[in-house]
Amino acid sequence: MTPIYLDYAADTPPDEHVISVYLDTARAHFANPNSVHQSGIAAKEIVSQSLEKIADLLHIGTDEIILTSGASEANNLAVKGIAFANRRRGKHIISTFLEHSSVSGALTFLQEQGWEIDLVNIKPDGTVDLNHLKSLLRQDTVLCAVCAVDSELGTVQPIREIAEILEDYPNCRLHIDATQAIGKTQVDLSCADTASFAPHKFYGLKGSGVLYKKKGIVLEPLIHGGASTTIYRSGTPDAPAAAALSAALQYAVSDFDERLQNVVALNQKLRAYLAQYDRVRINSPVNSVPHILNLSVSGIKGEEMRRLLDEKGVCVSVKSACSVPNTPSRAVMAISHDRKNALSSWRISLSHLTTEQEIEKFTDILGQIISEE
Repeated sequence: MTPIYLDYAADTPPDEHVISVYLDTARAHFANPNSVHQSGIAAKEIVSQSLEKIADLLHIGTDEIILTSGASEANNLAVKGIAFANRRRGKHIISTFLEHSSVSGALTFLQEQGWEIDLVNIKPDGTVDLNHLKSLLRQDTVLCAVCAVDSELGTVQPIREIAEILEDYPNCRLHIDATQAIGKTQVDLSCADTASFAPHKFYGLKGSGVLYKKKGIVLEPLIHGGASTTIYRSGTPDAPAAAALSAALQYAVSDFDERLQNVVALNQKLRAYLAQYDRVRINSPVNSVPHILNLSVSGIKGEEMRRLLDEKGVCVSVKSACSVPNTPSRAVMAISHDRKNALSSWRISLSHLTTEQEIEKFTDILGQIISEE
């Protein structure tokens, strides 16, 4: 039996065109793009064309793109790179309770190295408390790290408003984790100093990612060595991965409105169905992206619900796939301040590939579980 896959925020199936682009490029352009012979030059041209396409789609410059192994590396490079490059200006950083572990883990590392970390409050609607942010900012604040879209709740953060607040603090850089935003909402990188994402979240391949670095921003590299495509990240450029990444980004932005409306309809159908159960609490605010729906069923821990659904052929997640198991969701705790509810929370994530038949079958299975437990 083919499982009902409702975990698209964790990973997406690569589009067939993306796979073809990768394979065709790997066959034809396997040479090292740093080599100066004709095969190397041809491979370098593929990388250059891919960077130009990514830049065009995101309205940024090609020299503002750093190719990485994924969003986790991109987040680490941004957070640690900004901190170390600006350590003489200050050692104060602001972030949120909603960040992916690749951001929060990097911040913990910096805290152990002497940086001071403050976490801004989250309002009941899941967005950053801008007044609290203002009160936390100091002249020695060198970084504010905020996810554009939360991976557990789907909350869309007021990035432009945050950027406007930071204008009064010239030593403070704004890093945006846009991993859950690409393909789910319109993304404007112009107000960020750095931003990260990975194509496997929008029907691309694992093992590649991007860090956008605004022109003029200086980072301390994580990986030292040859210059590669940038001085900020050494390593042999991967022409097939770059080509596939640009193809996935093209796929993510094409037919955006139509795909969004399909997911909105599925989300509304799910919310209407769940409203009939007194034991069900929807944690995702109404202003969240429709692709992510976080909920709790009282009396059933999130991990137990995930297991019960998995046994019946439904794939969902408890928190993000990279989170520590058997701990309450930090995101749900931040908005509900209810530990039991946070321990019971789990996440459905949808796609334009999700069918109404899958949703109907899922709701039948969920109804059975709720009535039996």
